[in-house]
Amino acid sequence: MKVALFRSIRTRIMTATTLLIIVIIGITVWLWVKSEQDLYRYSKRKEVQLLAAALASAWTNELVDQNWGQIRQGLNLLLRRNQDFVYILVSDARLSNQIVAALPSDFQEQYYPDVVRVDITDKALNASGKTFVLETYLLRDVEFPQGQLRGRRGERMMEVATDIRNAAGEKIGTFRIGISLREVNLAMANALKKALIVGAIGLAVGLVGAYLLARQLSNPLQRLQISAAKIAAGDLQHRADIQRTDEIGALAAAFNEMSAALQASFGRLQKTIESFERFVPDKFLAVIASDGIENIQVGVTAIRRITILFADIRGYTSMSEQLTPLETFTLLNDYLACMGQVINDNGGFIDKYIGDAIMALFDDEGTGCALYAALAMQQMLQEFNANRKHKALPLIEIGIGIHRGEVVMGTIGFTSRIESTVIGDAVNVAARVEGLTRQYDCAILVTESVVSSLHHPEAFKLRLVGDSVKVKGKDEAVAIHEVLLP
Repeated sequence: MKVALFRSIRTRIMTATTLLIIVIIGITVWLWVKSEQDLYRYSKRKEVQLLAAALASAWTNELVDQNWGQIRQGLNLLLRRNQDFVYILVSDARLSNQIVAALPSDFQEQYYPDVVRVDITDKALNASGKTFVLETYLLRDVEFPQGQLRGRRGERMMEVATDIRNAAGEKIGTFRIGISLREVNLAMANALKKALIVGAIGLAVGLVGAYLLARQLSNPLQRLQISAAKIAAGDLQHRADIQRTDEIGALAAAFNEMSAALQASFGRLQKTIESFERFVPDKFLAVIASDGIENIQVGVTAIRRITILFADIRGYTSMSEQLTPLETFTLLNDYLACMGQVINDNGGFIDKYIGDAIMALFDDEGTGCALYAALAMQQMLQEFNANRKHKALPLIEIGIGIHRGEVVMGTIGFTSRIESTVIGDAVNVAARVEGLTRQYDCAILVTESVVSSLHHPEAFKLRLVGDSVKVKGKDEAVAIHEVLLP
């Protein structure tokens, strides 16, 4: 019983919690030290408030009499004796808060000194009878005496301001001191150093305990992680080999059960995807399902400039009337299998079958692949007919029409029935050109857009059938070329 309790994850978590408490104690000690620092900062604020109020009261008469020279001498002595003072400013409210006495002296006769932000100056000048204290930072370097850096730009400091009032209680000016926080920061650094020593001791204890605990827990978990990585890499037959009687052992057993279920599910999913790709070409899926088959939606569209190939069996209707349905079905399957393989081999893909007609697409930049496919289809048809002739079956002829143009590829339908399709005038033109193969008694006809897109037109034997052929359903005439068989 004790051994089982010792092996449980709960017991180990309790041990880790004990170590965590040790760390919390260290943090608590640090917070206590920080509170002492805050108390020191508060004492500093009270000290400078009283100092500012006393100095403002001491120089009231000089400000009333506008004895600014006397004030400046006092400021000089005060700034030299107090190294924490960065600057001292005395503003006269009767002169629109112009600075009448200041050290360093370059702030004199200014209204908004560039040593602190404007909003800080506004708050200092509108303290409303109370001593104003706010931490801020210097906007520029301050030197006093000349050439000796008193405060550095960006340095944190404390702005202290109080009103100067005459005997009648009227505000006649503002006394401001900028006090460096270097002394406060030094005290904070000392306090932090002590806290770090205490924290280091607690951390050392925690690390020892954490190491001992992690060594017991990490080894099986690492092995489980390696097993998960192998499965993620595709090795669905892998199983985690972890023999333990605690929660980690139970997790490993559940993991192996999950792996087995995942292997079975993935096998079914793979077969489903392979079956789906037989209905929709993978090149089409790359356009309408770039985020995965599971994310296909109605209305996904993409505009492409592609080459469309239509192939149709001539006299198919009368031929099918002479065959039984099963013979017709066999004929179509054999024929489409031969033609489909040729199209695939030449870089195209079949978009759909329309009865005995084939609509294939070629998305390469040129049209050479489509023409090679058409020639190969006619050559394959000769072999197909030779085989049928040997079996005393009727021979077939096909016409092929090719056109290149802009189309919209996408999905249509509704949520429970989606179909991929290609729509555009270019599709209609390709179908009409295929129909012209009967009129001109040609095996392969292509439009001018196909010829002009050929990278190597010299590779094909082309004959101009007509430079202004009227295609059914299209107002504009197009040039038609025959691709001669070798």
